[in-house]
Amino acid sequence: MEYLKGKTAVITGASRGIGEATARYLAENGANVVLAARSQTAIESIANDISENGAGASAIACDVSNHTDVSNLMLHAHSTFGSLDILINNAGLIDPIARIEDSDPEAWGKIIDVNVKGVYYGMRYAIPIMKDHGGGTIINISSGAANSFLEGWSHYCASKAAVFRLTGVAHKEHNEHGIHVMGLSPGTVATDMQVSIKASGINPVSKLDASSHISTEWVAQAIAYLCGPDGEKYAGQDFSLKTDEGRKAAGLPGL
Repeated sequence: MEYLKGKTAVITGASRGIGEATARYLAENGANVVLAARSQTAIESIANDISENGAGASAIACDVSNHTDVSNLMLHAHSTFGSLDILINNAGLIDPIARIEDSDPEAWGKIIDVNVKGVYYGMRYAIPIMKDHGGGTIINISSGAANSFLEGWSHYCASKAAVFRLTGVAHKEHNEHGIHVMGLSPGTVATDMQVSIKASGINPVSKLDASSHISTEWVAQAIAYLCGPDGEKYAGQDFSLKTDEGRKAAGLPGL
């Protein structure tokens, strides 16, 4: 993946799961990575580990629901490595899972703050920097929930549907500037989120066997693929790992 060498990638939600796996995979393939999450201790540990293996890595605490934090994150990436080429909007929440009538309005709103506003803030502050440097790639972690009606997931379904539309609008506005914006719908992934989903006992997703979830490393490999020239054809769309076509394109085993 020569196209990743020397590129600077910002990954939100990088303290674990998909975010951590992506930071490690991009760094292994030559990218400088900026890890962002609320826990400075966790991301510093990962960044130090990556740096010890010879890659460029930096960590900065960031609450993606705070636009000042996100602005500072993008400026930090640019000032540290001299560019901002890739943004992975990965940070996302699903807890607490609850039916609408039982949901807590404050908690419901927090999901929107992170899952929707966090993506918007990321694009809002990354796009001007990318535009000044002639382009870039933005990948918004999406979900099949964007097009589904899942009991107990009103906040998650609504937020992922909003992210899908944000992806399309950003593509329409900035594709001509060389900024390729796309979604990645990985399906169910073996992360802590699946533990919460399983414990809820609500809707069919909570009944899935652990063997049906793909690894975070597979998602990281798909993200790296989308950052390359072949990924441009998916700009403005959601790339899915729930299809044989998507998995094979990313170099992963078929279904």
